[in-house]
Amino acid sequence: MKPPQLPVLEQLFRALADDTRLRILSLLASGEVCVCNIHGALDLPQPTVSRHLAYLRKAGLAAARRDGLWMHYRLQMPTHPGAAQVLRSTL
Repeated sequence: MKPPQLPVLEQLFRALADDTRLRILSLLASGEVCVCNIHGALDLPQPTVSRHLAYLRKAGLAAARRDGLWMHYRLQMPTHPGAAQVLRSTL
Protein backbone atom coordinates (compact mmCIF):
# COMPACT_ATOMS: atom_id res chain seq x y z
CA MET A 1 0.00 0.00 0.00
CA LYS A 2 1.31 3.43 -0.96
CA PRO A 3 1.54 6.22 1.62
CA PRO A 4 -1.19 8.83 0.99
CA GLN A 5 1.20 11.53 -0.25
CA LEU A 6 2.71 9.36 -3.03
CA PRO A 7 -0.22 9.56 -5.49
CA VAL A 8 -0.23 13.37 -5.20
CA LEU A 9 3.51 13.63 -5.80
CA GLU A 10 3.44 10.97 -8.52
CA GLN A 11 0.77 12.88 -10.44
CA LEU A 12 2.71 16.13 -9.97
CA PHE A 13 5.96 14.68 -11.30
CA ARG A 14 4.16 13.13 -14.26
CA ALA A 15 2.66 16.53 -15.08
CA LEU A 16 6.08 18.20 -14.80
CA ALA A 17 7.79 15.53 -16.92
CA ASP A 18 6.58 17.03 -20.20
CA ASP A 19 8.31 20.00 -21.86
CA THR A 20 5.06 21.42 -23.27
CA ARG A 21 3.37 21.36 -19.87
CA LEU A 22 6.39 23.07 -18.32
CA ARG A 23 6.17 25.79 -20.96
CA ILE A 24 2.46 26.23 -20.26
CA LEU A 25 3.09 26.48 -16.52
CA SER A 26 5.72 29.11 -17.21
CA LEU A 27 3.14 31.17 -19.10
CA LEU A 28 0.56 30.70 -16.34
CA ALA A 29 3.05 31.80 -13.69
CA SER A 30 2.66 35.39 -14.91
CA GLY A 31 -1.12 35.36 -14.42
CA GLU A 32 -4.31 34.31 -16.14
CA VAL A 33 -3.91 33.54 -19.85
CA CYS A 34 -6.45 32.83 -22.59
CA VAL A 35 -6.04 29.48 -24.32
CA CYS A 36 -5.81 31.33 -27.65
CA ASN A 37 -2.71 33.16 -26.38
CA ILE A 38 -1.17 29.97 -25.05
CA HIS A 39 -1.37 28.09 -28.33
CA GLY A 40 -0.17 31.20 -30.18
CA ALA A 41 2.82 31.68 -27.87
CA LEU A 42 3.82 28.01 -28.05
CA ASP A 43 3.12 27.72 -31.80
CA LEU A 44 1.18 24.51 -31.21
CA PRO A 45 -2.25 23.44 -32.48
CA GLN A 46 -5.14 24.33 -30.16
CA PRO A 47 -6.16 20.67 -29.58
CA THR A 48 -2.63 19.84 -28.40
CA VAL A 49 -2.61 22.77 -25.98
CA SER A 50 -6.09 21.85 -24.71
CA ARG A 51 -5.00 18.27 -24.05
CA HIS A 52 -2.01 19.45 -22.00
CA LEU A 53 -4.16 21.98 -20.12
CA ALA A 54 -6.64 19.21 -19.27
CA TYR A 55 -3.74 17.16 -17.89
CA LEU A 56 -2.61 20.11 -15.76
CA ARG A 57 -6.16 20.65 -14.50
CA LYS A 58 -6.46 16.98 -13.58
CA ALA A 59 -3.16 17.23 -11.70
CA GLY A 60 -4.50 20.26 -9.81
CA LEU A 61 -1.92 22.65 -11.26
CA ALA A 62 -4.24 24.79 -13.39
CA ALA A 63 -7.72 26.24 -12.98
CA ALA A 64 -9.99 27.50 -15.74
CA ARG A 65 -12.86 29.89 -16.24
CA ARG A 66 -14.97 30.48 -19.31
CA ASP A 67 -15.40 33.98 -20.75
CA GLY A 68 -17.75 33.77 -23.71
CA LEU A 69 -16.18 31.43 -26.22
CA TRP A 70 -12.72 31.41 -24.62
CA MET A 71 -11.27 29.56 -21.69
CA HIS A 72 -8.85 31.41 -19.45
CA TYR A 73 -6.35 29.44 -17.37
CA ARG A 74 -4.38 30.33 -14.28
CA LEU A 75 -1.83 28.58 -12.13
CA GLN A 76 -3.24 26.76 -9.12
CA MET A 77 -0.96 25.83 -6.26
CA PRO A 78 -1.42 22.29 -4.95
CA THR A 79 -2.85 21.95 -1.45
CA HIS A 80 -0.23 19.34 -0.56
CA PRO A 81 2.69 21.31 0.97
CA GLY A 82 5.39 19.14 -0.60
CA ALA A 83 3.79 19.36 -4.04
CA ALA A 84 3.44 23.15 -3.68
CA GLN A 85 7.13 23.44 -2.81
CA VAL A 86 8.12 21.33 -5.82
CA LEU A 87 6.02 23.52 -8.11
CA ARG A 88 7.44 26.73 -6.66
CA SER A 89 10.97 25.39 -7.17
CA THR A 90 10.15 24.33 -10.72
CA LEU A 91 8.81 27.73 -11.65
